[in-house]
Amino acid sequence: MKLPPIEMELARGAAVFRGLSETEFTPVIAASRVRELDDGAFFFMEEDPAETTYVLVEGKVKLTQVTASGQQVILGYLVPGRVYGIIAILKKVTYPVSAQAVGHCRALAWDQATMIRLMEQSPRIALNALRIMVGQIREFQNRVRELSTQRVEQRVARAVLRLARQSGRKIEEGVLIDLPLSRQDLAEMTGTTLYTVSRVLKDWEHRGLVQSKRQQVVILSPHGLVVIGEDIPQNGGEGLSLEDGGLLDL
Repeated sequence: MKLPPIEMELARGAAVFRGLSETEFTPVIAASRVRELDDGAFFFMEEDPAETTYVLVEGKVKLTQVTASGQQVILGYLVPGRVYGIIAILKKVTYPVSAQAVGHCRALAWDQATMIRLMEQSPRIALNALRIMVGQIREFQNRVRELSTQRVEQRVARAVLRLARQSGRKIEEGVLIDLPLSRQDLAEMTGTTLYTVSRVLKDWEHRGLVQSKRQQVVILSPHGLVVIGEDIPQNGGEGLSLEDGGLLDL
């Protein structure tokens, strides 16, 4: 398959294919197929049979999960170069989340039989896949701990910083989160209510930390949000930035 250079580089840099030689990587691309979706369509739904692994090369993907009480929780957003659906390398399992297109999306896809064959040919792919799944388990544990132990403002700050690291774009005013992000989205990411998120953002605006408009958030003071997110005393944390704090990674 002939891919544009940018898509080839995104696939080559994807965590599941990291460290492959040119000889190992060539059959990976040859075995892929392209899947394109419009905004709002689903690559897969939670509890669907896990049959396909993807690498996103254009657009963004929202990952969501429904709780036992029926509440939707946004787990995060994926940007080009990210792997999703990796659990499809295991037989007879279902997807634990839903993956929904945000804007027009284009992804490379490998079905289960193809991925198993590629792993047999290049064991490094299997090792990378295992590392990804371990990382996802660790991230899930971190999120559960956040929801159960941290105050709401701290959770919202961490969510905003995570999104900034994933989709942040520097503009004149600060860092724009380049996603159609509503306050309801933030509420679903942090296990709280729309009212509470609105109150937190309004307070941050008064303090000069963020600028919040309809489906748009601009971070005016990354340092100020890191102080809140890491629960650092107000007179500490000199020099912190978006790069500090491993828990800010998705």
